[in-house]
Amino acid sequence: MTSQEIQSLTNQYIMNTYGRFPVTIDHGEGATLYTPEGTRYIDFTSGIGVSDLGYGCAPWADAIAVQAKKVGHTSNLFYTEPPARLAEILCRRTGMSCVFFANGGGEANEGLIKLARKYSFDKYGQGRAAVITLNNSFHGRTITTLKATGQEVFHNYFFPFTEGFRYANANDLDSLEAAAGDDVCAVLVELVQGEGGVLPLDPAYVRALAKLCAERDWLLLADEVQTGVGRTGSLFAFQQYGVVPDAVSFAKGIAGGMPMSGILAGEKCRDVLGPGTHATTFGANPVCAAAGLVVQETLTEEFLAAVREKGAYLRERIEALDLPCFGKTRGMGLMIGIEVRGGCSNKEIANKLIEHGLLVLTAGPGMRLLPPLVITKEEMDQGLAIMKAALA
Repeated sequence: MTSQEIQSLTNQYIMNTYGRFPVTIDHGEGATLYTPEGTRYIDFTSGIGVSDLGYGCAPWADAIAVQAKKVGHTSNLFYTEPPARLAEILCRRTGMSCVFFANGGGEANEGLIKLARKYSFDKYGQGRAAVITLNNSFHGRTITTLKATGQEVFHNYFFPFTEGFRYANANDLDSLEAAAGDDVCAVLVELVQGEGGVLPLDPAYVRALAKLCAERDWLLLADEVQTGVGRTGSLFAFQQYGVVPDAVSFAKGIAGGMPMSGILAGEKCRDVLGPGTHATTFGANPVCAAAGLVVQETLTEEFLAAVREKGAYLRERIEALDLPCFGKTRGMGLMIGIEVRGGCSNKEIANKLIEHGLLVLTAGPGMRLLPPLVITKEEMDQGLAIMKAALA
């Protein structure tokens, strides 16, 4: 099918819930994507941080094919090898105690909230279920995670929302104290606010928050749906902040493009969610887990160091371009935000770059770059050249 035929069929039969760019993707290699007609794009999005191994990765595709031929799905009433091995690797690499596997980021964050409320119920009884999140945060699209999101624009249409959430300003312990109370069970944070604009939390604030949570027996919950699995230059962002959360959500890059997410829980929370308290049909799917094992095999310490170097290179070069519409960059690893200035619109900039062959994202009022972690220097330089040609 041609690009136009695919777009027409999509518009006719798929619910119109996405503001799509007029680009049809057919195949890719590394960090480069192609339309059915062969038009070429450098990809600085990786499917919103999902395709961390890029496109055409033979070991990843081979692992999926081998497992699919063995068994594509059973259920969590039985045992399979790939999720067990993946869970062991994640626990050993993070110091956490156990894993619950799910399917998407919103579902993982729902699980975090359920975990926190049951932990508190088991220990203190009813009446201690409030969760504090941060203004400008984003935690998902379910009814509950929309309410957990600290952006008022998301609190519309779908009333009534789940109760039990309060909001505090990032990097402000006084604001957190003002939102606190005897009914609080947890604090949920993104260590780098992604959809809000790629805004890293201050390390001193995160350490103070961890101390406060420990003193009051609030669970410290880290939403690493976007920051996890090597995106920030470590397996998880919390490993660069010098804290160990009580539980961590992950998704996006965990299986390199296959639908998978989950929760990592520390020893304190290991037995909170027992049989019958939480479940999912497709979680721990063995094909997705087989893909996840290839991701973990790829994310060596040397590879993660290269992610940090690539991120530093991109940020330095973008600022050196001195484009009239771009200000300072920010972020960690290959999770990069760019300030938009000069009266420019980030959506207009995104469209302009895409017209010239560079796929990018927006976040808050700025730009967001999430290239595949395997992106080469040549591909980065090609993307930078497109920026200069399109925006200078």
